[in-house]
Amino acid sequence: MAKQEIEANLGIIIHQIRRDHPTMSLRAMYYKINPHNLGRDAFEQLAKGLGYKTELRRRPSRTTDSSGVVRFENYLNGLTLTGVNQAFSSDITYFEVNGIFYYLTFVIDCYSRKVLGHSVSETLHTQYTTLPALKQAIKLRGNEFPKGVIFHSDGGGQYYAKCFLELTKKHEMKNSMCEMAYENGKAERLNGIIKNNYLKHWQINTLKELIKSVDRAVALYNQGKPHKKLNYKTPEQFEIEILNLQKRTKPMMTKSFDA
Repeated sequence: MAKQEIEANLGIIIHQIRRDHPTMSLRAMYYKINPHNLGRDAFEQLAKGLGYKTELRRRPSRTTDSSGVVRFENYLNGLTLTGVNQAFSSDITYFEVNGIFYYLTFVIDCYSRKVLGHSVSETLHTQYTTLPALKQAIKLRGNEFPKGVIFHSDGGGQYYAKCFLELTKKHEMKNSMCEMAYENGKAERLNGIIKNNYLKHWQINTLKELIKSVDRAVALYNQGKPHKKLNYKTPEQFEIEILNLQKRTKPMMTKSFDA
């Protein structure tokens, strides 16, 4: 993984930890994350360069130093969605189990808020985070997966890694990126819901238990959690309602008198 990708990935995790633990020192944060391929001093220099010191600082306008980092246009900016399979959104968060950090990746449909794909991993490498999550989403959508879907994310290195871009290109997706966290709000809110409404209330002691728990949380979220924005329907119910509406309003085929 390139240095810029490592820094972009860590920048996101540093922001999330500092949001949850406003007074945590960079030294403690380093040992908490225990990042691969980056020493303690280099980690602290990276965090300071991003605007994080001992005290909580206002988050810089970019999640990382954009030098050498791929940035895509934000195609969701100002866009009004009218149905499913128009835009997907993704984010990576962390979850701690007995002092060990694991990483959760989710892909959702921005219109229905349904979780389409997810992964649980021990590292931030693309092949264990965004890649399997997107593959799962594509498989779930199957033949209904259209061309030109916007894939929206933050600036994490997993979203511009070569293997990931090969997959989005194969399915003719439009890569989209935000600079500020609120511009990826649906995916960020999902992270909080899965962790705070589900995982933190369950007894989880191992990676295997975490994987099963995330599967369970996603199922409960998709099938059992009503959303105000969806007229208090679950994402599953909302999508079924859309599908039924499309079937009812589909124009009837008429015979041609010229035939």
